[in-house]
Amino acid sequence: MEFVLIIKAFVVWLIILLLAISNGVFREAVLRPKMGQKTGLMLSGLLLCLLIVVTTYLALPWFKVWQTYQLLLIGTGWLLLTLVFEFSFGLLRGLSLKEILRAYSLKGGNLWPLVLLVTVLAPWLAGWLRA
Repeated sequence: MEFVLIIKAFVVWLIILLLAISNGVFREAVLRPKMGQKTGLMLSGLLLCLLIVVTTYLALPWFKVWQTYQLLLIGTGWLLLTLVFEFSFGLLRGLSLKEILRAYSLKGGNLWPLVLLVTVLAPWLAGWLRA
């Protein structure tokens, strides 16, 4: 992958990160108090999946790549960046590895594993939707 594409993919990942943080604030301030823990968590997860796909769909022409392997490489890069961010941020907050890994379970309405799957597949899905 060429350097310019890597930078573009990183910029879009930063936008997705900001959307994810905003989504988390929205979840804690609005969804959970009004709808409860489980429903709020599920709606937040679905909303984040939608935000990732829409952002990727809008950014795809900027990437100027359409080959499946390139799109999956971008998604894999986003997944790795997300995991590094999540684990680093959790450890900096003083969370144990066990506490961090709890987010990777579907218990209690947590859709984080689905969000990660959407993250890795979003570029390919956006390419398929634009085809």
